[in-house]
Amino acid sequence: MSIDPKIDPQWKSVLINEFQHEYFAQLKAFLLNEKRRYTVYPPGNQIFEAFNSTPFEQVKVVILGQDPYHGPGQAHGLCFSVQHGVPIPPSLRNIYKELQADLGISPPPHGHLARWAEQGALLLNATLTVRAGCAGSHQNQGWERFTDAAIAALSAHRQHLVFMLWGSYAQSKTALIDARRHLVLSSPHPSPLSASRGFFGCKHFSQANAYLQQHGIAPIDWQP
Repeated sequence: MSIDPKIDPQWKSVLINEFQHEYFAQLKAFLLNEKRRYTVYPPGNQIFEAFNSTPFEQVKVVILGQDPYHGPGQAHGLCFSVQHGVPIPPSLRNIYKELQADLGISPPPHGHLARWAEQGALLLNATLTVRAGCAGSHQNQGWERFTDAAIAALSAHRQHLVFMLWGSYAQSKTALIDARRHLVLSSPHPSPLSASRGFFGCKHFSQANAYLQQHGIAPIDWQP
C-alpha cells in the first residue's frame, strides 16, 4: 500500500511538514506491514479521500469521526459514509433522521456522502485506516497526530468554519479549535447507544447553514 501523499495540492502544502516527520515514516512502515498480513480498509487510493474531495480552501464544515468502517466494501475515506450498494450503518441512519427532522430532507436509499464533501464538508476520521474486522486496530500509530495537524491548520488559517463534534471523542478535539474564529457545535454521538441523549434535536445542519450565510458563505445543500 502506498501512502506517499497522493493528496490534494492545497492540503499537501499545508501538511508538508507532517509528511517529513519521523512519525509519518513509522506510520507508513506500520501500514505496509499490516497490508502484507491483513486486509486494510479503505483501499490505498482512498486513504486521503476526505482531503482530495474537499481541498483546504474549500472547507466550510468539518465533521469528525474516529475510525473507518471495518466491514467489506464500507470505508472509502469519508467519515460516516459508505459505498453505494452497502447497507446504511446505524449511526448514519440516525444522522439521516436528524437531517429530516431539522431540514425536512428525506433519507436517501444510500449512505454515500460525497455530495457533502464536494460542497465543502470535510468528512474526516481521526484515524484513516483500519484492519478488516478489527475496529480501532490502527489507532495510536500516528494518524491522530496527522489529522490533529489538519484540524489545527484549519482553525488557524481559515475563518468562519463550522466544526461538528459528535460524541466525546470528537469533542476531545475542541482544544485544537479557536472558537473565537469558528462555530463549534457539540452533541452526543449519533450511534444508537447515544443518539437519543441529545443528538436527535441538535439541529446542527440548520445551525451550520445559518452561520455560513451570516458570514456571507454559501450554505451546504445537505441532501446526500
